Amino acid sequence: MARRALKLASLTVAASGIYLYGNKFLDPSDFGVVRVGRTIATTALITYDYLTSLRSVPYGSEEYNFLKSQVHLRSAERLRKLCCVNRGTFIKVGQHLGALDYLLPEEYTRTLKVLHSQAPQSTRQEIEQVIREDLGKEIKELFVSFEYTPLGAASLAQVHKAVLQDGRTVAVKIQHPKVQAQSSKDILLIEVLLLVVKQIFPDFEFMWLVEEAKKNLPLELDFLHEGRNAEKVADMFKNFDFLKVPRIYWELSSSRVLLMEFMEGGQVNDRAYMERNGIDVNEISRNLGKLYSEMIFVNGFVHCDPHPGNVLVKKCPASGKAHIILLDHGLYQVLSESFRMDYCRLWQALIKADMKRVQKYSRRLGAGDMYPLFACVVTARSWEAVNRGIDKSPVSASEDMEIRSNTAAYLPQITQLLNNVPRQMLLLLKTNDLLRGIELALNTRASASSFLNMSRCCIRAVSKYQRSKSHSLYRKAQISLTEALSLWQISLYELFLWLKGSQLGNWVIALLRRRHHSMY
Repeated sequence: MARRALKLASLTVAASGIYLYGNKFLDPSDFGVVRVGRTIATTALITYDYLTSLRSVPYGSEEYNFLKSQVHLRSAERLRKLCCVNRGTFIKVGQHLGALDYLLPEEYTRTLKVLHSQAPQSTRQEIEQVIREDLGKEIKELFVSFEYTPLGAASLAQVHKAVLQDGRTVAVKIQHPKVQAQSSKDILLIEVLLLVVKQIFPDFEFMWLVEEAKKNLPLELDFLHEGRNAEKVADMFKNFDFLKVPRIYWELSSSRVLLMEFMEGGQVNDRAYMERNGIDVNEISRNLGKLYSEMIFVNGFVHCDPHPGNVLVKKCPASGKAHIILLDHGLYQVLSESFRMDYCRLWQALIKADMKRVQKYSRRLGAGDMYPLFACVVTARSWEAVNRGIDKSPVSASEDMEIRSNTAAYLPQITQLLNNVPRQMLLLLKTNDLLRGIELALNTRASASSFLNMSRCCIRAVSKYQRSKSHSLYRKAQISLTEALSLWQISLYELFLWLKGSQLGNWVIALLRRRHHSMY
C-alpha cells in the first residue's frame, strides 16, 4: 500500500513538473543552482581554453595571433550562449560588452552584438500576471485591444501595442517577472567569478563592469524612474523640433509597467528605410550628434543606451521634417560639473590637436601616463590621427584595422585604464561607441559638422561655467564677448565649408581662378 502511494505521488510530481515546464511556469534556468553551475562551468571552460591553447606558441608570432583570435571567438560564443540561457542580467551585461567597440577584441563585440535581437520573451501568462499584480486589473478591463506578440523584447522587459478604452493607442512596457528577483544574485555571481578569473589572469581588469551594473541595474528596473527621465529630457530639449519623446501615462504605470504614447518609425541605422522615405541621412546624423553634444557637454544628463532599437526616425507627413524618436530612458548618466568641464576641455584640445592640453586633461580624468591610449579610446582614432587632428581626415579602412589590432594587443592596458578613469566615463565610452556604430552604418562618420557642433557646445558650456564662477560684471561681459566671437568663427568656417562643397562655391572659385589667370 505504501509502495503504491509512493509510486502515485512520484507520478503526480513528474506529471506536474512536465505540465508546468510545458506551460513555462517552471524553467530550470530559474533555479539558482542551475544558473550558478552553468555559469561556473562556462567560466572554467573559457579559462582553461586560454590557459592551454596559447601555452606552447611563441608570443607575438603569426600562429599565436591566429590561435588567440580563435580562442576569442570560441569564448565569445560560449559567453553568448550563457547569456541567452541565463537571460535577464546576463543579457544586459553581454549587450554592454557587445557595445564596447575598440575597447574589446572584435571577436567579442561582433558575437555579443546579436544579443540585442536574442532577448527572451515573457509568456502570455507572465504578462497577464504582471499587469494584474501591478495595476490591479485584467488586460481586457484596461484595453480595447492588446497585441500579445511584442513589438520588441529586451533583456529586462518587452513592449506591446495596445488601445485604451478611450481610443488612445499606447505602447505598454512590461518587465520580465523574474528579472528583479534574480538580478542581485546574478550580479554577485558575476562579481565572484570575475575576482577568481583575475587571480588566474592578473591583467584581467573588468570589475568596473560589475560596479556599473550594481549602480545602474536597480534604476533600470524601476520604470517610474524611467518615466521621470523621459519627461525630464523632453522638457530639457523642447526647443529641438526634430526630437520626439513619448508621453508617459502615469495613471496606468508602476515600477514594472510603463504606459507610453505609441510612436513608430525606422531604426536610425536603417539607411535603406531613410532613402525609401525621403529622409536625409546626413541631416539625421547631424541632428543626432547635436542632441548628444548638448546632453554631454551642456546639460550633463546623458541617455546612455542609443542602440538602434532605441532611436527611431520618421518623416512627418504634415511638415515633411524628419523626427528622431528617443526611446528607453532607463539608463542615464548624470555628469558632475568638474568632470563635464574637464571632458569639454579635453575635446576642445583634441579637435585643435593641442597635445599639451590633451595630456593635461587626460591626466585630470584619471588616465595618468596612459594619456595617449586614453585619447585613442575616447576618439576611436589612431595616435597618429590624434596628433594630426581628428577633424582633418576621415577614418580610413587601414586605420580602422590598425585600431582593432591594437585593441587586442593593448587589452590589459585598456582594462587598467577603465579601472582608473572616473565611473562617469564608462557609460560615456559605451555611448560614444554606439553613436559611432550608427554613423558607420549611415556612412557619415567623423564629418566636419559633427566636430563643429561639439565645438559649439564645448564653448557654450565652458563660458557658462566661467560666468557662474565670476563675480565681476566686466569679467562676465568679457567672457560673453569671447564666446560670441568664437561661435561666430565657427559659423564662418561652416559657411566656408558649405560654399566649398556647393555649386555656387565651385562657380566662385572658378571665376576667381579665371580672373587670376587673366591678370598674369
